[in-house]
Amino acid sequence: MTSSMAEARGSAGRLLVAGFLTAIAVATSGCMTRPQAPDAVPAQKSDNSVWSGRLALRVESEPPDAYSAAFDLRGNAESGEIRLTSPLGSTIALVTWSPQSAQWQQGDDVVIRPTLRELTAAMSGTPLPIEAMFDWLKGQANDHAPGWQADLSRHADGRIIARRLQPLPRAELRLVFEP
Repeated sequence: MTSSMAEARGSAGRLLVAGFLTAIAVATSGCMTRPQAPDAVPAQKSDNSVWSGRLALRVESEPPDAYSAAFDLRGNAESGEIRLTSPLGSTIALVTWSPQSAQWQQGDDVVIRPTLRELTAAMSGTPLPIEAMFDWLKGQANDHAPGWQADLSRHADGRIIARRLQPLPRAELRLVFEP
């Protein structure tokens, strides 16, 4: 990992961990809604979606990492964005992707990778199944997230747990949203 990647990941990790600690204090407060899609994400397909809620990620790396944030997920698996915010509403990071590339923006810091999978691996220590989240949030299984298994049994309650056992590091992603 290059020095700038390590610094970006470390900075992102510290902010997300701070958000996680704050989120614990206000864990179940707030009401999540599905806002209207902004004009910033062009409608390329009829399956564009907008989802809002909270997410928590635990990665069993050395040392273990834990992240938590509110999220707004817009677009589709091919192009879209996910905005991560603190419980107080300030933007932690904005992740955007298209068929050409994926970008993580945190303040003035920007990290770009050829794919969303490569970007999320660089920033969190494991490739995250953001593309699969669109199907999971609709209550549909998705076999295109290598190593990830989603428990959709509480989808009607607005809760999803996805776990990755292989390849290492193991990870767990929890989503709370308005169904």
